[in-house]
Amino acid sequence: MIFRDDLLQDKVILVTGGGTGLGRQMAETFGRLGAKLALVGRRADVLEQARVQMQAQNLTVWVHPLDIRMPDAVDQVMDEIFMHYGKLDVLVNNAAGNFISPTERLSPRAVDAVINIVLHGTMYCTLAAGKRWIARGEPGTVLNITTTYAWTGSGYVVPSAVAKAGVLAMTRSLATEWAPHHIRQVAIAPGPFPTQGAWSRLMPTEELANAAQNRVPLKRVGRPEELTTLAAYLVSDAAAYINGEVVTIDGGEWLYGAGMFNGLDRLTQDDWDRMRELMPKKSSPKMGE
Repeated sequence: MIFRDDLLQDKVILVTGGGTGLGRQMAETFGRLGAKLALVGRRADVLEQARVQMQAQNLTVWVHPLDIRMPDAVDQVMDEIFMHYGKLDVLVNNAAGNFISPTERLSPRAVDAVINIVLHGTMYCTLAAGKRWIARGEPGTVLNITTTYAWTGSGYVVPSAVAKAGVLAMTRSLATEWAPHHIRQVAIAPGPFPTQGAWSRLMPTEELANAAQNRVPLKRVGRPEELTTLAAYLVSDAAAYINGEVVTIDGGEWLYGAGMFNGLDRLTQDDWDRMRELMPKKSSPKMGE
């Protein structure tokens, strides 16, 4: 850990989808840095298991089942968090849903399954926290987990692309609107970070998983601690002047896809030699020119 042990001392941090995957890993990092945790998710048994295991690490954690697609339930749980801890400092909108599919195969229910969690649920939680901060005259920070294809789009995950683009727009819109209330908006756009749940839906075969790794210029996937360290910094007071920013952490993956000729890294030296011979001599400069 590169931070002081008290970086997040006594901050109350709510993590949606905090019982598993990267949500739980972020929560554990926050807790080890002194934060008091509130974790919500749809599965009570998973949350309870997380609570027991995290309390065994001497972390302060409160859990409550919640389907963030239900705005009335979001409001009720938000009230309970404020009653339990007396305040909320940070909301981490981590809960998400996604799967790969040709778009023409999707039913309206499949579209809703993703958009209702990723966009509507994120908006409901942000509104519930923001309204309370503003009414109480208290500052707050919202950390959204988005994706690099929020600004480029991506085939085969169109509902997620649509929803994450909305989250990106919300991040940047509220960064200016709520700044006078001392409420910051920040976001992280992760590349491939394998987790048991998301990875099984998005990379169900070894071939797809290897292809995803090979698209990263660093030729590896992300390590959990790399993302959780970034998250801890962004929600800390050390990042108090960062507002409306989306930090990409993907080993250069999206830049690799954006460059027309980046795929040429697959060529061997012999391939380059053959291409050199095929080029018109007058228009082919010497190497180094």
